[in-house]
Amino acid sequence: MKFMKQFGIILAVTFLGEVLKYLIPLSIPASIYGLVLMLLALCTGVIKLEQVKEAGTFLIEIMPMMFIPAAVGLMDSWGQIKGICVPLIVITLATTVIVMAATGLVTQLIIRKGKKEENERDA
Repeated sequence: MKFMKQFGIILAVTFLGEVLKYLIPLSIPASIYGLVLMLLALCTGVIKLEQVKEAGTFLIEIMPMMFIPAAVGLMDSWGQIKGICVPLIVITLATTVIVMAATGLVTQLIIRKGKKEENERDA
């Protein structure tokens, strides 16, 4: 029953994201609205982490399975994309490197900031 309640909370936030997508005429996916709503709800304490933690962990664990339909869709449309395969691979590799570098830099910045604040508190 605990998982049902947690999934219900996650689905409710997802539904609110869909509603926002319908109400706000921007080209932002509903999933992004839902993620921002969940972040705000967790940061403000409207939703406690314990209320969604186990269901969220489960969803993260099965995430690789969610990519199977997309991979099958790519294989199904191979005839359409084989002419642009090289540019797709180059773009994919380049953006992967850029995202990894940006993530690493932001992480280092946050760690340094945390250490700096910690040193200021200790001094």
